[in-house]
Amino acid sequence: MIQLIRWLLFPFACLYGLIVWARNRLFDKRILKSIEFAMPIVSVGNLSVGGTGKTPMVEYLVALLKEEYQVATLSRGYKRRSKGFVLADNKTTAEQIGDEPQQIKSKFPDIAVCVNEDRVLAIPELLNKEPDINLVLLDDGFQHRYLQADFEILLTAYGDLFSNDFYLPTGNLRDWKGAYQRANIIVVTKCPHNLSIQEQNKIREEINPFPHQKLYFSGIEYAHPYHCFEQTMEIDLGQVEEVLLVVGIANATSLENYLTSQVETIEQYRFTDHHYFTPREIEKIKRKFEGMQHSNKIILTTEKDATRLRLFQTELQDLPVYVLPIEMLFLAQQKEFDQQIKDFLANYEM
Repeated sequence: MIQLIRWLLFPFACLYGLIVWARNRLFDKRILKSIEFAMPIVSVGNLSVGGTGKTPMVEYLVALLKEEYQVATLSRGYKRRSKGFVLADNKTTAEQIGDEPQQIKSKFPDIAVCVNEDRVLAIPELLNKEPDINLVLLDDGFQHRYLQADFEILLTAYGDLFSNDFYLPTGNLRDWKGAYQRANIIVVTKCPHNLSIQEQNKIREEINPFPHQKLYFSGIEYAHPYHCFEQTMEIDLGQVEEVLLVVGIANATSLENYLTSQVETIEQYRFTDHHYFTPREIEKIKRKFEGMQHSNKIILTTEKDATRLRLFQTELQDLPVYVLPIEMLFLAQQKEFDQQIKDFLANYEM
C-alpha cells in the first residue's frame, strides 16, 4: 500500500526533482552565492533520506585527523530542542545539540562539536570561541551550499544506491541526482564484508564516477557492547541468551542481521528515527524487559539511541542497558582513502 501511494505521488516527485535541479543550477551559475572561509572545510553527506552512515564517517575522520589538526564538527543538530549556535561541553545533552553530535562529543570529548541551523553563521561564532580551530568537518552538508565546502565526501548505501533512486516522495532522493559530480570521493557504505570484485565493478559501472572522483567501498564492524551508564563495562554477546533491542534509527536491517547471528532470542521495541523517549515509553520498556523469559538477558541499543536513553539514567540505571558500538570498515584501499584526505589538507592554501 505504501509503495502504491508513493507511486501515486509521482507527479509531485517530478516537481520536487525540478526544484532541486533548479536550486543546484542557481548555485552552479553563482546566482546564489556560496560563502568561503580561509580554512579547510570537509563535507560528509548524501543525496537521499535515511541512514547512509554519515556519523561513522565523521567519527572516522576525527580519529584520523585529530592528532594533526584542531578539528571541529559542525551540523544543524537535527531534532534537538534548542535553537541557534550551541558549542558542546561536558554537560550538554542530546536535547541541546542533537543525538548524533552528542554521540561524537561523548566519543571525542577533546574536540569542538557545534551545531547551528545556519552553518555560514556558525563558523565565525565557532572561531570566536575556539580560535585555534583549523579544520571543520561538516556533517550532512552536501545540500547546504551556502557554505562552500573545499572537499566533498558523498555516501550512498549498498542496496539503495542514489543512481537507482528517484525523488521524494516516490523515492528517497532529497537532492538532484546529478549533484554527485561535485563529490571528490564517493563511498558505498554498509556493504557486506564479502562483496566480490565483480559486484564492486558492477556498482562502479552503475554509479559511473567522473575522472576526478575516487570510489570506495565500506562496511560496518560491530564491537563488544558496553554499559550505557558505566561505559568501562563490556559484555560478550555470545554469553547472552535474550536481547531486548530498543532502537530509533532510520535503517536497522544490518543491526538485526548481526544480532540474529549472535543471540538466541531477540525482542524489539522500535521507534522512529531520532525519537525522544517519554517517561511512559521508558516504563513500557522496563515492563517488556521484566516479562522476558530468560534470566541471562540485556537491553541493547545503538550509540545514537543511547544519547537519548541517558536522559532517563535514574529510571534505567538498575537495568542491564548496553550499547552496541559500530565502526566504519573499508573493504579495501583504506590507506589510499586516508592519504587522499591528508594530501588534500597538506596542499590546502590558507
